Amino acid sequence: MYFAEVGARPRTCEAGPSEHRKWAEVFKACDEDDKGYLSREDFKVAVVMLFGYKPSKIEVDSVMSSINQNTSGIFLPEFLNVVRKKKEAQLYWNEIRHIFTAFDMRYRGFLTLEDFKKAFKQVAPKLPERTILEVFREVDQDSDGHISFKDFEYAMNYGQSEK
Repeated sequence: MYFAEVGARPRTCEAGPSEHRKWAEVFKACDEDDKGYLSREDFKVAVVMLFGYKPSKIEVDSVMSSINQNTSGIFLPEFLNVVRKKKEAQLYWNEIRHIFTAFDMRYRGFLTLEDFKKAFKQVAPKLPERTILEVFREVDQDSDGHISFKDFEYAMNYGQSEK
């Protein structure tokens, strides 16, 4: 996939001490009974406080199943790791959205072949038009002549789990 080849990679989140303190404070605030860990419900509240949405049952199940099965919840080091990963994903998604918006010069919510050509001429002026057309066709998953944000996001993430 072309996007993976041109350097579309998730960035790591280098959280500073103040951000770690904030996450630890949220952990402490959600650990109402001072158990030293967050239960499933406590974890949901912490996600709402930090990210502004209630996590789905599937998301909570995924987090809880990834930690030590002999515990009743998630301890601070594991919580900090989960939050760091969620922040990385959020930053990467925002970066993808920003790139898509820059390509979508007419603010239509989708990209046409012309939008694609203009964008590539700015970032890779020597790239052959044939290659741009190949990339466009590859990203346009439903072949409707438009690249939705979902198509674009998929292309940007293609092959990332293998890296």
